[in-house]
Amino acid sequence: MKTQAQKVVMVTSYDYPTAKIADEVGVDSVLVGDSYGMVVLGYDTTVPVTVDELLPVCRAVKRGAAHPLLIGDMPFMSFQVSAEEAVRNAGRFVKEGGMEAVKVEGGRDASRIVSAIARAGIPVLGHIGVAPQTASLHGGYRIQGKNPDSAKALLEDAIALEEAGAFGLVLEMVTEEAARTITEKISIPTIGIGSGRYCDGQVLVLHDIIGLYPRFTPRFAKRYADVAELIKQSLDKYTGEVRSGQFPEEQNVFRMDEDRKLGLNSRRKT
Repeated sequence: MKTQAQKVVMVTSYDYPTAKIADEVGVDSVLVGDSYGMVVLGYDTTVPVTVDELLPVCRAVKRGAAHPLLIGDMPFMSFQVSAEEAVRNAGRFVKEGGMEAVKVEGGRDASRIVSAIARAGIPVLGHIGVAPQTASLHGGYRIQGKNPDSAKALLEDAIALEEAGAFGLVLEMVTEEAARTITEKISIPTIGIGSGRYCDGQVLVLHDIIGLYPRFTPRFAKRYADVAELIKQSLDKYTGEVRSGQFPEEQNVFRMDEDRKLGLNSRRKT
């Protein structure tokens, strides 16, 4: 797709219904992100998320999405301890989760891990720029590539990950200028999230797209619907109808066969 200048569409999904919808729409790739911990489980950061929490989510997404490339996000401390443990956990995403690739955060520091996983036959999507797993440990979410030195360091990270065997890179919160340079300098596709218009593709968290994450919507995300408000209105209406006796209505109930109803009435008379 990169060589043919076709933009890659990637979206996160954390369950069967949304994965099925993404499949029907025709997105190119679905990422089961560790953002699941914040968006669905309510954690303050992605740090607490475990492999065991993500694997059932991966299986649900796999059942819903037959056509997109499925990528499992390796959570914090699932790959940092050793290359052997990283390969083992990556293998779980494939064997137990039904994923076709994994995503690993980190630049040159992660290249050894990326290489080990790739050599084991598991495709790896790299991730540079803002690293959510460690952002809270290093002063929060800060835009990357704002000066020449920072942009050069990102490019060196990108080259190192390509050489290590990554098939693509997520660029998160990287300045548009730096992201464009990286995209032009490496042969593997770049997937932007808050990194401007010149990446080879884009990824967003589904809940940001549809307006279902209550805490905030990142500046780089575009909200295409307000599903949270729709759910609130629907639930409010349901609550009112139950309390007033309007629900259930005639079409919501089941009735006995007429002959059995007669027998029931007869027994009641005796």
